[in-house]
Amino acid sequence: MKRPAPFTNTKFWLTAALASVLAACTAMEAPAPVAAKTAWPTAADVVASAPAFAPAGLAALDARMKEAVDLGQVAGLQYALVKDGKLIAYNTFGAQSYDGPPVTDDTIFRIRSMTKPIVGVAMMQLWEKGAWKPEDPITKFLPELGILKVATNRDSLTEGLVPATRAPTMNEVMTHTAGFGYGLSAGNAVDKEFQRDNPHAQPNLQAAMKRLAEIPLLFQPGERWSYSYTVDVQAAALEKITGTTLGAYLDANIFKPLGMNDTAFFISEEDYKNRLATVYTRNAAGEREVYPDGYSFTVRNHHESGGGGLTSTTHDYVRFVQMLLNDGSLDGQQILKPETVKLMMSNQIGDTKGVFGGAGFGWGGAVKLAAPTEASPAPAGTYDWFGIDGTWFWVDPVKKIGFVGMIQRRGNAGAGAINLRSESQQLVYKTLVK
Repeated sequence: MKRPAPFTNTKFWLTAALASVLAACTAMEAPAPVAAKTAWPTAADVVASAPAFAPAGLAALDARMKEAVDLGQVAGLQYALVKDGKLIAYNTFGAQSYDGPPVTDDTIFRIRSMTKPIVGVAMMQLWEKGAWKPEDPITKFLPELGILKVATNRDSLTEGLVPATRAPTMNEVMTHTAGFGYGLSAGNAVDKEFQRDNPHAQPNLQAAMKRLAEIPLLFQPGERWSYSYTVDVQAAALEKITGTTLGAYLDANIFKPLGMNDTAFFISEEDYKNRLATVYTRNAAGEREVYPDGYSFTVRNHHESGGGGLTSTTHDYVRFVQMLLNDGSLDGQQILKPETVKLMMSNQIGDTKGVFGGAGFGWGGAVKLAAPTEASPAPAGTYDWFGIDGTWFWVDPVKKIGFVGMIQRRGNAGAGAINLRSESQQLVYKTLVK
């Protein structure tokens, strides 16, 4: 198997080397001032005319998203479509909970794993400062991960344990190729151990890393791709590098500069009661029920999860997406350099297989490698990810299109239900004027 080659451009290496000379890797610059224009996008910003899209096609997109609410497949839905820096569509349907208040521009959603690309941006800011390199072992920042073992017997945590041949590198930690488990399923002994005593339950990231060190890896570092706990490992490294908490760093360096004022790990009791949409799932009998939160969003009794702890609004995440489409800036705020954004949204795992849908993986999200098809019409190079509670987004740097969809549903809505992630993309590109 061809090994991943995350960096082949000498310019990038020289940039990192120069940065490490000019900066004391742990010294953080003062955060940029808060963006002055934070209102965009609202429904009032939708352009009156969008020549790149057929009006009938946009109406079909709108109707299909609304249909998911009308059929009861989701309680509420909000989505936004942008192209070339303009808001093409911004629509809202349904309620925050069944028989509850309507979804509004102020509705807060659990974005879960859509936290990961945000942490990816934070890590790229530190990369720009020379604070880490892709070949660095994670033990440079988290020495407690220097005693990792690998479970060669998928059914046992005691039989067949062997030492890791080496510590995972930062590139492997950034791309889910380090070997860590996650606990999203119970298909092997490692993930069962995550479910039994998950590092997420620890009060801070330092304690979480100590717990993580006790759980064997699924495979030797770099062998393959497997969705994992590694973004929380990134977060712990970030805290060690910066000397501050993940939430404080994100707030100062991403949220405030971008005007993402409703994106946070913890919210007030009032917002939890009045603004946070309810997550639903289907039980074993196929009946709809509320999916309980695994931890509190109002009480700081657990660590800030880089892998899935943020809540946000459609407004805020569209601003994040538009920053990526703008090559790292929005409203005069430079979050990343253009070349850094390009690197982040490029495949960093070579020909390693295993990513959902056969994609590659950048730093923070999947990167489409295949040419467009009717079922998957976005061009190669499209960067995307989703949250387990139903939210999704994609960034098309070729056609300068961004899309954000927000629902709150764990799992699917049953046989024949609308596949919102797939169908939204298909309808957007179907209506795009060639």
